Amino acid sequence: MRASFDAVIFDLDDTLFDCTGSLVEASRRRAAESLVKAGLPMSVEEAFSLQRELAEIHGPHFLVFDEIGRRYNLDADALEAAYKAYNSDEVGDDITPFPDVVPTLQMLRRQGILCFLLTVGPHRRQQAKIRKLGLADRFDDVLVSDLDRGALMSECVRYLLNKYRLSPAEVLIVGDRPGEEIRIGNELGMVTAQILRGRFSVAEPRDQFEVPHYRINHLFQVPAILRLAEMGKMPESLRIVTIGGGTGMPIVLEGCKAYSRNLTAVVAVTDSGRSSGRLREELGMLAPGDVRNCLVALSEPGEKERRLNELFQYRFRNGSLQGMSVGNLIIAAMTDMTGSFEKGIKVISSLLNIQGKVLPPTVTDCHICAELEDGTVVEGEVNVRAPGKPRIKRVFLKPPKPEALDETVEEITNADIIVLGPGSLFTSVLPNVLVPGVREAIVRSRAAKYYVCNIMTQSGQTDGFSASEHYKTLARHLGENVVDCMVLNCASPEPHIMQRYRKEGAELVAADPALEELDVRVVQGDLIEEKRAPQVLWEKQYLQRHHPQKLGDTLCRLYADMELFLP
Repeated sequence: MRASFDAVIFDLDDTLFDCTGSLVEASRRRAAESLVKAGLPMSVEEAFSLQRELAEIHGPHFLVFDEIGRRYNLDADALEAAYKAYNSDEVGDDITPFPDVVPTLQMLRRQGILCFLLTVGPHRRQQAKIRKLGLADRFDDVLVSDLDRGALMSECVRYLLNKYRLSPAEVLIVGDRPGEEIRIGNELGMVTAQILRGRFSVAEPRDQFEVPHYRINHLFQVPAILRLAEMGKMPESLRIVTIGGGTGMPIVLEGCKAYSRNLTAVVAVTDSGRSSGRLREELGMLAPGDVRNCLVALSEPGEKERRLNELFQYRFRNGSLQGMSVGNLIIAAMTDMTGSFEKGIKVISSLLNIQGKVLPPTVTDCHICAELEDGTVVEGEVNVRAPGKPRIKRVFLKPPKPEALDETVEEITNADIIVLGPGSLFTSVLPNVLVPGVREAIVRSRAAKYYVCNIMTQSGQTDGFSASEHYKTLARHLGENVVDCMVLNCASPEPHIMQRYRKEGAELVAADPALEELDVRVVQGDLIEEKRAPQVLWEKQYLQRHHPQKLGDTLCRLYADMELFLP
């Protein structure tokens, strides 16, 4: 499928500004006051909490006030007053667009793409929002669908298509509600993108018409998905292979999920620490820990998947299983049941509803070893990454030439994009490259090849390494002139985070003059995740992460030869 887009239709609430976090909360408080005044036997704060609780349990489509009225025998006038208070035209003065809204709209309109705003709700209130957000002049047309007085939203979409003589296949519609924007777009034959914000971010699709073509977290992802679609690279056909392990690879997978459903994670299985090490030693299996993290990262969004992922990542706190991950035990059990590690992973992938594959580079039981600069040789991942030893000169596998998994080689060969890193250079990225068949497949592949450098150095592995030293180390083991582009963060973490890292002997991986001498393109930008971002489940401690969506967007824009969005 190849699409050429002429227009994008945007929803307003929770797509262009934080409606749930500001206006919805205020609306619930007004409704709570109205209900208590009408005789609801509880405090305003309790009535406010009850609304939120019912919405969280039953979802955003649930008729909360009707349920409260049924429970407490409130009459129709009381419920009507509550609905009126909730839908009041009152709009606060502190609402602002999300930071990426204006730059994204500017980029689209520079490219000659029409931008329309279509919002649903009481006309006066929606117009007040648009005015206070200062967005009216950013769009080629603005329509408010007032369900009480005007046309249905679907009729408004048809009006825009007819007015501007657009084919539905030439239009992308972006919104947060599966039952409104996404359904209408799909029924009309448009391309749809659900933005995962606000009340509807975990809403389960009720049928195939509520399943979007794309799920995105930020508006700045829109230009890249338009360009990829024009290239014929819809999510089903864009093939991305990530190579690494540790906590870095799940970040890449999370960031690339919006653009591809053909993601393959090639994951190092040489880990010998914690629960992975115990299972390797006791059961003679490959290390499951990094594989588990990638399975979680690839699972589809949704409440059921979230709960299953929480179970998968749970670690026992006491007894003989203390520190053991439930997911690692499940992988061990499925390996035993199916007779092979890779077959077990495929079964678990199906259970977790993941879009993509998680593959080891080899099914040979091997360990990472290192020769240090003083000539000492250390064996095992735990010893290779141990702090306080001389610098690592080179790493190698034992046994030295494990056979590459055929399916892994095939995925690398057929990839459109290959991403190496981020992740522990010597113990996550290079163990994959050291498998001869994997290395040869990377070199031969016609894919675009990108190396994502770590944000921080790692004590015991890359002490004092500059950005150029990271790249040169990879090139020594992979080969010169293999990587097309090195992606480097240039922003500094907050001072208290830097202080924590420095106590462990780690420093920011800084750009250095030698970068200009490298035989590779270097792209730099602010790629670190914001302080307020929640920590993902697979991390054992706080780490300064790459921003998943900024990183995924950067990689896809590089592939599509686009202007980068690097704030």
